[in-house]
Amino acid sequence: MRLVLLGPPGSGKGTQAARLKDYLQVPHISTGDLLRAEVAAGSPLGLQAKEVMARGELVSDDILLGMLEDRFSRDDTKAGFILDGYPRNLVQAAALGQLLAKLGQKFDFAVQLDVPTELLVERIAGRAKAEGRADDNPESVRKRLQVYTDQTAPVIDFYRQQGELTVVDGVGSLDEVFTRITEALAPAKEVG
Repeated sequence: MRLVLLGPPGSGKGTQAARLKDYLQVPHISTGDLLRAEVAAGSPLGLQAKEVMARGELVSDDILLGMLEDRFSRDDTKAGFILDGYPRNLVQAAALGQLLAKLGQKFDFAVQLDVPTELLVERIAGRAKAEGRADDNPESVRKRLQVYTDQTAPVIDFYRQQGELTVVDGVGSLDEVFTRITEALAPAKEVG
């Protein structure tokens, strides 16, 4: 199964992706982790990314897509993957579809974890306090959430129009949310 997890910061994407990895027996691919690994490994794309980041700029869609193409070509992704942190905009969503078509892989679902903004602010503020991060105050968190909403809302609509979006209530215990996700994916898992 090939799926994308969508959700704002604090929605639990990373936590649920780790659980889904074991459940589906496919790798969890976080673009942030992938980027850091490529830079650390000194790969050609990693070196390009390092230069861009050293200038304080965002890594281009082309570099990220190249890293994803390399990652998707590995044997452990033959049965699928869970993608976290990508796509973040319509250009990336379209590029992901083209890449999978080029590789002869079928996309299954985009799963959106739906969590109210005020709960996200509480979660992130609690996490920030536990980690001693002063930059995660409620005002800055709300700004980050608004940027996420502005950039990702079109991606959510894109997958909805393609009939590939599954919205899951992200409020509740880790087990409750995980059960909702696996139940939403169950028909595809049986077919896939």
